[in-house]
Amino acid sequence: MPVLLLTTTGRRTGRPHRVGLTYLRHGSGYAVIGSNGGAPNHPDWILNLRVHPQATVQVLGARTAVLAREAADDERATLWQRAVAAYPGYAAYRHRTARRIPVVVLDPSSE
Repeated sequence: MPVLLLTTTGRRTGRPHRVGLTYLRHGSGYAVIGSNGGAPNHPDWILNLRVHPQATVQVLGARTAVLAREAADDERATLWQRAVAAYPGYAAYRHRTARRIPVVVLDPSSE
């Protein structure tokens, strides 16, 4: 799967944090999965985006400002199916944890 670099603002420190994530194209933006390998806790980048939804993604050298939002219901189900089809490991991660794995949409932003 392709990888993007997501830069978030730390919820406690206010400092930038960068993480590489697999992604799906979704409209003019991207969708990423907060699987954390099936761990019982959400990855830090999810927690950062919940406090500071403005972020930056870098794909193939191009940087884009984005606004993050968690996909809900039908959109989430569709994106989850696409993610599992692209990387079947996500299905195994879902069975390792009791938490609902977030699917985050990163829409281009003018900021």
